[in-house]
Amino acid sequence: MEKIKGKKLNMTQVFSDNGKVVPVTIVSCETEVGPDLENKEVVVVGKSKGKGFTGVMKKWGFHGGPATRGQGIKARTPGSIGSQTPGRVLKGKKMAGRAGNERVTIKGLKIVKVVSDLKQIMVSGPIPGARNSKIEVKILGENK
Repeated sequence: MEKIKGKKLNMTQVFSDNGKVVPVTIVSCETEVGPDLENKEVVVVGKSKGKGFTGVMKKWGFHGGPATRGQGIKARTPGSIGSQTPGRVLKGKKMAGRAGNERVTIKGLKIVKVVSDLKQIMVSGPIPGARNSKIEVKILGENK
């Protein structure tokens, strides 16, 4: 499995031969890339954008409490976090905290176009991370 280290630049779109619009992410590679990489299936590894300290609604998708019936400031709280027995909060409980800023692997993408003179490849779909963040592209093989 060949690995290419690079930098995520931005997203754009290209038109395929049959006229379909394909959203792509432009990746600037550290090494030389050849046109033989087109239509190869890839796995992309990057670091997701950090979201900072977030509540349970944003981090875990909790629905929150009712909007009426005397609920003053409880609309976005997690609710109960445990029971009387065992008298503690169990490990792995979904609670508020820092979200994002972790390693993410995206599978099922493919290289749509290669620009050899600029050392750039265009990968179908989104790639984790902010612009100019470092990523790693692992080439699997021919897309069927």
